[in-house]
Amino acid sequence: MAALQTQKKALRKAMAVKLRSLSAADIQQQSQAVAERLLASPIFLRSRSVSCYMSMPLGEVQTSALLSATLSSGKTLFVPKIDIASERKMDFLKVYDIEDLRTFPSGTWGIKEPDYEWKGHRPLDEDVGLLDLILVPGVAFDRSLSRLGHGKGYYDHFVSLYTSSKSANSYKKPMLGAFPSVALALREQILEAGEVPTALHDWQMDVIVGPDGILGTTDGPQ
Repeated sequence: MAALQTQKKALRKAMAVKLRSLSAADIQQQSQAVAERLLASPIFLRSRSVSCYMSMPLGEVQTSALLSATLSSGKTLFVPKIDIASERKMDFLKVYDIEDLRTFPSGTWGIKEPDYEWKGHRPLDEDVGLLDLILVPGVAFDRSLSRLGHGKGYYDHFVSLYTSSKSANSYKKPMLGAFPSVALALREQILEAGEVPTALHDWQMDVIVGPDGILGTTDGPQ
């Protein structure tokens, strides 16, 4: 386990150097291509309830266009908010409209997050049990659909709790996991199969959407 953690730490460091070299224009261009591929895919078109992360300014796919498009399409949108009072815990809060989205303040690590209240109303986890698509960030991914996160464990912890909850409550389980988990990746973040070090308990993606194509199946259940 110690050796695995050393490998992950080394890859995160190497990826940080690589991603810092990308220009804002390059990231924006790639992000647009990723958004276009995702928005046209069956996995998005069939989804009714979507979770999407708020992106950092640099170093990952920018999600502002995806967030707006999700709301405009009439789908229910959730975004994560770090619970600083609990270890590795994220709340997923419903976004009501574009005005709501635009008022988010900067939260943990300077990433915009919703407040726990919007016009007097934002119940925790409202309808989150019906979530059927989650869009996931990461440091690196590979062609075997493995993911290297930032090392904080927020998404792994959420998936563990969410899948347990869905199993206990007999919710639907589309695709391979509790819901389709779709990674959004810049070209430089997609490595060859086996290059992302993983343990048996590490969460694997169902799909990786990059600017040049999609890895995995977007068909899902019929």
